[in-house]
Amino acid sequence: MGLQQQFEKAAEESKTLSEKPSNEILLQLYSLYKQGSVGDINIDPPSNPFDIINKAKYNAWEALKGKSKEAAMQEYVELVEKLKS
Repeated sequence: MGLQQQFEKAAEESKTLSEKPSNEILLQLYSLYKQGSVGDINIDPPSNPFDIINKAKYNAWEALKGKSKEAAMQEYVELVEKLKS
């Protein structure tokens, strides 16, 4: 199975984890998924200073800027596998 297929499978499996991950892990999953599927961040930061959730998501994704899609996909797959066990 290629990396893209593993990535897509992990994305599906992440929705059916037995326990909800912590907010920190959820941000990690989000940012790795976005970096693996889109690449470097391509959106503007949230304009509302009280939009804490979207600001955290933006910052988490922005922190991965420069990481290759393949590396992000691999890390995402490994993280989901770790969460499943």
